[in-house]
Amino acid sequence: MANDLRLGLNLGYWQRDATDATELVQTAERLGYDSVWTAEAYGSDAFTPLAWYGARTSRIKLGTSVVQLSARTPAATAMTAMTLDHLTGGRLLLGIGASGPQVVEGWYGQPFPQPLARTREYVEIMRKIWRRAEPVTSDGPHYPLPYPGGANLGKPLKLITHPLRPDIPIYLGAEGPKNVALSAEIAQGWLPLFVFPEKIESMYGDALEHAAPGFDIAAMVLVIVTDDLRAALDGVKMMLTLYIGGMGSKSRNFHADIIGRMGYAEAAEHIQALYLAGRRDEAFHAIPDELADGISLLGPLPRIRERLDLWRKSPVTNLLIMGPHDEPTLTGIRDLVLG
Repeated sequence: MANDLRLGLNLGYWQRDATDATELVQTAERLGYDSVWTAEAYGSDAFTPLAWYGARTSRIKLGTSVVQLSARTPAATAMTAMTLDHLTGGRLLLGIGASGPQVVEGWYGQPFPQPLARTREYVEIMRKIWRRAEPVTSDGPHYPLPYPGGANLGKPLKLITHPLRPDIPIYLGAEGPKNVALSAEIAQGWLPLFVFPEKIESMYGDALEHAAPGFDIAAMVLVIVTDDLRAALDGVKMMLTLYIGGMGSKSRNFHADIIGRMGYAEAAEHIQALYLAGRRDEAFHAIPDELADGISLLGPLPRIRERLDLWRKSPVTNLLIMGPHDEPTLTGIRDLVLG
């Protein structure tokens, strides 16, 4: 149970037609927000915008939510993370994730199977690189170092630059219970996408049982401050329509699986069937209001204050809010969360 919540700002993907978020990030820093986070899928990368904002701030932590494993080798991610951590004075929080088979195999041209084993191996290699205890080798099947074959000239190497921190905090973007358990085992934090605070304990309590003290559950939550609750609910339902219906194949949709574990399996199956049949308006209307409300913070500030009690009673330790883009809203949420 987290009585004291930390507060972060999740910017999501950078969009070409979006305005530069530097002013927003600087405002969040001035207001006492603990962190700011960027994302990547198959558009903008996560590191470049984070470096841009890091160069224009001095205190706020800088998180990736998340860097996709298949986009880079472990060594490339370790080098980029080490460099950005140095340049920003040790402010990086490295969120990584396996993504899904459509992106991994369709965009990066890499195999998706065994995501947990790949994640474990990836993290082990990065930490070996940062520690610089010896030239790096790995006998794992996914990222063997040196590479077996090729020119047969590979040799173990050691990172040239000494990291500012030899143990950069790692967070895993995880959705399934086994992946959440892996987060608790090998990472400093977990980045859940959809959190229903009243249900997180029953969904993931066993997976989180062996998390170390200080393990950070940094939940991404859509926040819409408005007097028009109906419009806010519809905004969340629009997002859920895409994630449940179209973010994955009919046979494998991790987002729909989460909704099912929340107790809405029948609804998720129905929504996905409607979406894939091209009946997207019906899919939108099939999403229960209580689901949209449960995973978000919606309505006027007094209503959000009441609903924050549910988050404080949950295992969540860190709220990464998505949606607010103006100082008054950032201030209002800051005052509710941090007091």
